[in-house]
Amino acid sequence: MSDLLDVPVATLDGRPTTLGDLTGGRPALVVNVASRCGLTPQYTQLEALQEQFGPRGFTVVGVPCNQFGGQEPGSAEEIAEFCSATYGVTFPMTEKVDVNGPGAHPLYQRLTAVADAEGRAGDVAWNFEKFVLSADGEVVARFRPQTTPDAPEVRAAIESVLPA
Repeated sequence: MSDLLDVPVATLDGRPTTLGDLTGGRPALVVNVASRCGLTPQYTQLEALQEQFGPRGFTVVGVPCNQFGGQEPGSAEEIAEFCSATYGVTFPMTEKVDVNGPGAHPLYQRLTAVADAEGRAGDVAWNFEKFVLSADGEVVARFRPQTTPDAPEVRAAIESVLPA
């Protein structure tokens, strides 16, 4: 799955890049996010992971998505302002994309092929579904939205992909 790093994406401000360039070739936690969701407070834990593990060669990547209950309706500027002002987000964010269905972004077409711990692959269930990627772009773990970013199993998956 190393081709995952070559998937074209755009930053929240519209700059074309690839997933590999966005992560800086580092292990990552890719999460579809939304500003008006009951799970939105997970941004606090995502930023805490960025602050704790960033210096060790890790990054969180937020992927805004409006497919679940219209919970990310804002413009790129509104999303950036909300994330910065409300949660102090410092990790990279992509443009708003679809994660399911015929219009799913190529990144999510690849990510959703990976099964979670219960063996279920397929569509993203809701906002804040999490994928842990190794530095070479292999998806090593998938966690459903209700699993918090600071859950022991998420932290263990992140630790497993960090440089020694």
